[in-house]
Amino acid sequence: MKDKGRHIRLSGDEKAGAPYWLLLLWFPLSLLWQELVVKVYCFGRLFDRGLLYTSLFTLALGCLFSLLCLLLPPRRRWLAAMILGGVTTLWYMVQTVYYTIFKTFLVLYSVSGAGQAMQFWKDILSGIRTAAIPLLLLLVPIGILGIFGRRAARAALPKKPARILTGSLTAGFLAAALTAVGLSSGGVITPKYLYFDTFVPNLAVSNFGVMTTLRLDVRQMLFPHTPSAEHTQAPPVPPAESAVPAPPDSSSVPEELPLVYGDNVMDIDFAALAAGTDDSTLAAMHRYFGSRTPTKQNAYTGRFAGKNLILITAEGFSRWAVDPELTPTLYKLANTGFVFKDFYNPLWGVSTSDGEYVACTSLLPKTGVWSMFRSSENNMYFCLGNQLKRQGYATRAYHDHTYTYYNRDASHPNMGYDYKGLGNGLEVRPTWPESDLEMMELTVPEYVGDTPFHTYYMTVSGHMNYTFLGNYIAYKNKDRVAHLQMGENARAYLACQIELDLALENLLSQLEAAGQLENTVIALSADHYPYGLEPESLAELNGGQPVDMTFDVYRSTFILWSGDMQEPVVVEKPCSSLDILPTLSNLFGLPYDSRLLMGRDILSDAPGLVVFADHSFITGLGRYDASRDSFTPADGADVPAGYALERALEVNDMFDYSRLVLERDYYGVLFD
Repeated sequence: MKDKGRHIRLSGDEKAGAPYWLLLLWFPLSLLWQELVVKVYCFGRLFDRGLLYTSLFTLALGCLFSLLCLLLPPRRRWLAAMILGGVTTLWYMVQTVYYTIFKTFLVLYSVSGAGQAMQFWKDILSGIRTAAIPLLLLLVPIGILGIFGRRAARAALPKKPARILTGSLTAGFLAAALTAVGLSSGGVITPKYLYFDTFVPNLAVSNFGVMTTLRLDVRQMLFPHTPSAEHTQAPPVPPAESAVPAPPDSSSVPEELPLVYGDNVMDIDFAALAAGTDDSTLAAMHRYFGSRTPTKQNAYTGRFAGKNLILITAEGFSRWAVDPELTPTLYKLANTGFVFKDFYNPLWGVSTSDGEYVACTSLLPKTGVWSMFRSSENNMYFCLGNQLKRQGYATRAYHDHTYTYYNRDASHPNMGYDYKGLGNGLEVRPTWPESDLEMMELTVPEYVGDTPFHTYYMTVSGHMNYTFLGNYIAYKNKDRVAHLQMGENARAYLACQIELDLALENLLSQLEAAGQLENTVIALSADHYPYGLEPESLAELNGGQPVDMTFDVYRSTFILWSGDMQEPVVVEKPCSSLDILPTLSNLFGLPYDSRLLMGRDILSDAPGLVVFADHSFITGLGRYDASRDSFTPADGADVPAGYALERALEVNDMFDYSRLVLERDYYGVLFD
């Protein structure tokens, strides 16, 4: 009887009839609720093909979490559920805020850079304010558990049947999810391919949900994907879809070039390299690069040979920053050199750093890694700093923010530059953001007398948040935009870009004073579009018209200008920042192998191809939206059968082999 009384006392909180089913249902339903909140907020839709896969995977995970709690003693279940539910809720909230700011999702590797990201705590607070409603909705389940869950966790329930039920449901939902994914078909890229053969965070979240994407992220880190054998041969490239105009005067064409142009290749026997290695991955890489179609030399090959080069990646620059009155220098440079009518600056996973990486290396960044920093351990043979240093150029790089940010103190010297930033020799005032104008005033005298020279700038004046309170550059130029009939955010953005314009005005003035203006080429592109602006502000900048957030938001301006150009050259081919390096390499007559770069010389006869982070793409024949798995032909385009699939597989290979170049230090294999 003593033992019986003791048992009754210990089970006093375990009242029959308590809502113990709440504990069984809470995890599956709460996770599903949070997945749907993220899906609607981030993608603006609910009912798509991804809803089925997301629901099945999420219900499986929720049942698994319920099972884990049911394995614990009653008095520990509620605490365990609160801890586990709190961690998952926090992850959903972090992903929501991250997407609000960067328009992509956080991967585990980038968590290691949280310390640096805290420098931009104001941006984070702004993201939290913008996403306030979905964040509150994400908190609803944990609130319900906190109020009602303790009693349910301690309720008397048939332990063995409950555990058998939750275990069976876990296995059943997971089996159903994997079966559905395995049998998926139709469209250009199937969910099966997205789940088993690649890792694209945005597409993974859209198709499978946040928590399944986390699992796929872990899988990618532990077991990186290697391209399958059938994809090691690049799909055939169709004929050129748009012509590049000839130079406006024959004097610009080097006399020694033949009428029949050769390929931009180096003496590399990829077949022999593939046959001579026992490393299957290296062999696949040799076969892939050997199979790629090189771009040809053309009438512009060597056009800028021997000239000075100033290459600029401009923070938050966009086509909306080019205005004849507000930014006259930017307007002049954009309209009197090469004029690219269909140029894009895609947004990548690590925003500015990946934007630099793409422009400077002509490689696609590896998902989940700070590719620019990771490349500091590799031979970056084709970076312009290294290429031009081999030609006898004085090569320098500058950044007007903290010199260690994104570990540029490691990556930029490795690209061939003597590098200075705030804190290691560049004495700009430490405002936020810092002044591009001050950077030009201080740095141009350091190199203008060293000819030939190549200088690389990473600017910062255009950085978000775009307000007059807390953004020094916006406040500095506030009066210059006071007359504009726009909201504060749009005006503050333009005020920041005015600082870049003033910097370029100063740059041109110093070059002219030194007698180097006609002998200098300026190339400028953005790191990314101004994602710190909401669609309403973008519409104001866009003349009151809404901006298409799938493709058009990334359409930008690429400045390629030389002081000796007499007439502009208009290029209508689709192109992007990925194409900058091969285009400049050809213009400067540098020995490079176009097969080893993912971009293409824009001025060659190669068809245009613009690649985006989610594997969407644009060509002269149409646009592929990976989030909807749909290809839309261009007006009047005659699209061959299977074209969209061929280009999609080509794009996937570009991502895969860009990653392998980084992971395997492939240029080091070839040139060391």
